[in-house]
Amino acid sequence: MFQYSYDTIIGKIFIAEKNGFIAQVSFKEISAEKKETALIKKTYLELAEYFNGKRQIFNVPLSPEGTPFQKKVWEELKKIPYGQTATYKEIAKGIDNEKACRAVGMANNKNPIAIIIPCHRVIGSNGSLTGYAGGLTVKNKLLQIEHEYTTKNVL
Repeated sequence: MFQYSYDTIIGKIFIAEKNGFIAQVSFKEISAEKKETALIKKTYLELAEYFNGKRQIFNVPLSPEGTPFQKKVWEELKKIPYGQTATYKEIAKGIDNEKACRAVGMANNKNPIAIIIPCHRVIGSNGSLTGYAGGLTVKNKLLQIEHEYTTKNVL
């Protein structure tokens, strides 16, 4: 596995590639050989476009490692449209397991590919921001970026 880090408008991010797929986008360094591969650089460039409101959909190959349940939740997270949010309950309903709100929260917490698998778009049922690996300030910033560029594109 290879990993490389970048400074961004939300702080330092670490991107890891494994076997030709993005395995992680995180806020913490992992144990991997430090090397900027072409795929890692492409991922960073797509993230930079996202931060600048020029990208809503990512085109890099992903391979998140997790349980079958976690992977099902992560696939459901990818269905949340840019600039919108969903609750844990809505995600649970989306995977046909309405009572799995807490399990959805745990799967969300274990998401290894932040931003691209948009766990930052999941909020509490009362509309409050809930935990995020990068911290609530980063989660709020990501939601603000999406809201700002969604609003601009509507006008």
